[in-house]
Amino acid sequence: MLEVGGGLFLGWSLGANDAANVFGTAVAARVIRFSTAAAIAGVAVVAGACLEGGRGIETLSAVSNSGVAAAVITSVCAAVTVTVMTLLRLPVSTSQAVVGAIIGVAIVGGDPDFSGLPKIITCWVATPFGAIVVACLSYSLLGVVMNRLRISMLTRDRLLWGALVVVGAYAAYALGANNVANVTGVYYRTGTFDSTTELALIGGISIAAGVATYGRRVMTTIGADLVHLDAYAALIAIFAQGVTVHVFAKIGVPVSTSQALVGGVIGVGFMRGARGIDRNVLKNIVLGWILTPIAAGTLAGAVARIVPLG
Repeated sequence: MLEVGGGLFLGWSLGANDAANVFGTAVAARVIRFSTAAAIAGVAVVAGACLEGGRGIETLSAVSNSGVAAAVITSVCAAVTVTVMTLLRLPVSTSQAVVGAIIGVAIVGGDPDFSGLPKIITCWVATPFGAIVVACLSYSLLGVVMNRLRISMLTRDRLLWGALVVVGAYAAYALGANNVANVTGVYYRTGTFDSTTELALIGGISIAAGVATYGRRVMTTIGADLVHLDAYAALIAIFAQGVTVHVFAKIGVPVSTSQALVGGVIGVGFMRGARGIDRNVLKNIVLGWILTPIAAGTLAGAVARIVPLG
């Protein structure tokens, strides 16, 4: 278990931050208590990790193709990068940090294998655009259904907030299925762990621990920022995020839940007649895409030159 210490730290930080993407709005609006949201999210994350996290773990392990020492350097440097980028308020993708660190270690080790990178990078770029498409379609279809229901506004709001909790649970499941690979994928086939199920369980539990122990503050902060979307918009954005992340979990490529959520919000904006998107938002997203893997790779490569990999 000590060998995956860096991964456990990364999983904890991932859970503490990304849980806000799935339940932040509902908690901030007091539709559901934090303790209840944390319990639902924790169970859903572990379930998603154990049932569907194996493909992503295999994908990252194929890219890393290294031993335990390299895996520890990769996970720790990725965790440090995510922490620093968060402090700088730049959009952070744990997936991009992990892959960047893998590349940095591989280059120093003298045996890089970049054959799987085109698939991964393509999925990264496709994530927000996929969420935009899902959000636009969902907005239209759910709108048709809601317009045909002859119910009061109070009942409508109750249905939407209840649906938001259900969709949050689904998004948490997708989070576990997709992002558990970031936490423990580099440890697969290193000589210590040869079972994706075992690594998925360990990673899922560490993410759930992050949700339970530090998720309240992040949920409240980010949720308050999203509340202005109203229940319908929040429901569509989070659903789009969950579907998009789940699809890439099926493909076996870890992607950013934050960038998927941004795509969902943009899709809702399009459907409501938004004429344009804040260029500063787009600039920060692009900066996050570029700087996160470069920073993680540089740090991991520097550490790998100091710490023996053999």
